[in-house]
Amino acid sequence: MKALRPTLAKAAPDAAERVAGGAHMDELARFKVVAGYRPIQSEIDPGPLMDRLAAGGATLALPVTAPRGSGDAMTFRRWSTGEPLRPSTFRVMEPAPGAPPVIPDLIITPLIAFDRTGARLGYGQGHFDRTLSALRRDHAVFVLGLAYAGQEVARVPAEPHDERFDAVLTETGWIDIRR
Repeated sequence: MKALRPTLAKAAPDAAERVAGGAHMDELARFKVVAGYRPIQSEIDPGPLMDRLAAGGATLALPVTAPRGSGDAMTFRRWSTGEPLRPSTFRVMEPAPGAPPVIPDLIITPLIAFDRTGARLGYGQGHFDRTLSALRRDHAVFVLGLAYAGQEVARVPAEPHDERFDAVLTETGWIDIRR
């Protein structure tokens, strides 16, 4: 599936703009603190979607990964489009240490594959699973997977500790997992 994503990205070069529009924006407009990610490889860029939510009044944030091997959950720091970022130990761009911490109520996550039960195949480090589990213990958090439609599979092998999406947004539309 990871090898397929560049092909899907080439077939839908406007995917980032397409996910930033549509009827699902009514669903997403209710969130006050939106955490996204900076894309790597051929992931869909959540930037246009995040910018649109910020224009509606949402505070934006990006994840900050815990030190390699710590097993700790990620934290989130406030960030606005155009503010400087620095590479983490995983080479993912994240806000500077001085950016204020926030607790998101919407988390937009990248993925390699997903299914209609809300299961997600990530990069295998467990960062999102640990983080979502920790946040969901004390907060209402809506988890939105951002993917190309071609990343959907019949079944993602899931384990009991795997955290599931509430919805998935692709360049072809909104998939509500909760129903």
